[in-house]
Amino acid sequence: MTTATWRWQAGHSADLLRRPNCDSLIGQDVERPVTAEVQPVARPPFDAELRAGLAVVGGMFPPTITPDLIDFMRVSYAAPPIEDLLVAKGIVCTDDVVVAPDGHEVAVSVLRPKDAPGERPGVVYAHSGGLMFGDRFSGIDLVLDWVSDFGAVLVTVEYRLAPEHPHPYPFDDMYAALEAAASRAGDWGLRRDRLVVAGASAGGGLAAGLALAARDRDGPVLRGQVLDYPMLDDRGTTASTHQFDGIGVWDRVSNETGWTALLGDARGTEAVSEYAAPARARDLSGLPPAFIDVGAAEIFRDEAIAYADGIWRAGGDAELHVWSGAFHACDIFAAHTSVGRAMIRARNDWVERIIAD
Repeated sequence: MTTATWRWQAGHSADLLRRPNCDSLIGQDVERPVTAEVQPVARPPFDAELRAGLAVVGGMFPPTITPDLIDFMRVSYAAPPIEDLLVAKGIVCTDDVVVAPDGHEVAVSVLRPKDAPGERPGVVYAHSGGLMFGDRFSGIDLVLDWVSDFGAVLVTVEYRLAPEHPHPYPFDDMYAALEAAASRAGDWGLRRDRLVVAGASAGGGLAAGLALAARDRDGPVLRGQVLDYPMLDDRGTTASTHQFDGIGVWDRVSNETGWTALLGDARGTEAVSEYAAPARARDLSGLPPAFIDVGAAEIFRDEAIAYADGIWRAGGDAELHVWSGAFHACDIFAAHTSVGRAMIRARNDWVERIIAD
């Protein structure tokens, strides 16, 4: 194993880099591991509009994340204040806690439409961040329309992060929140018959694990699962995993960093639970309808397609979108682009249908 060096540079919108403790990384050389012999790899092209945005994205989210960058990413990827956004959308936020199996109190925020009394459809949401960073408001602006426009109640969860808290802690925190959404439905204003789990990237993997566990444990009955470019497979053996190495958002090394943080030495072995890595599930029958979307130009492409195919083979319902030219999480980083807008629109249309009476 050798190392390659790239130089961290701020993009044109590097506001996140100006946060405390982040400026020191701009311009530094950061080493990342690569294989000793690097061969050219054919890969699908990025959409032209998105490709132009990658230079800006790189100023706040490097393509390769190694363990030494976790602390930086916890500052860089932290959600900005959202109070003004909630007020503008007519959303009321109430904080609460749920108790995980080990007794840990997990912070949750319950977001509901201000002028929609009574019990509403509920969504338990897991944020993105590679299992190592992010908070319960990371990327949440993309799903606030479900509250303001569709009248849903969104429960977003401050699950514990790896490597300090490896599996099963993040999963247990999320499952405790799902159980609480069902048991406290009256207090939180939720309808038990309209519960959905959702998440993006690492959160998409957690949401898939919740759906599996709810089925296996006779837990809350789910109306659907939203898996946005989900992080499903710790083994890293797909073609797409190796097509995007050192390019885009969240490459092969970043993926190894995240899975190792969560699983340690168990990564890639048969000891890994399907609730941690849902791609390992042998039985995908009996799951709620799934919405799965992924970029054609990202490492999670093949595992997302395989998961949808597994649901279909088991007789289940999955709506799969593979977005041509899309890099990972482009709807978060480039929501203004044509592809980003189309992703958001397709997801919102599905959610509106699935929670309707």
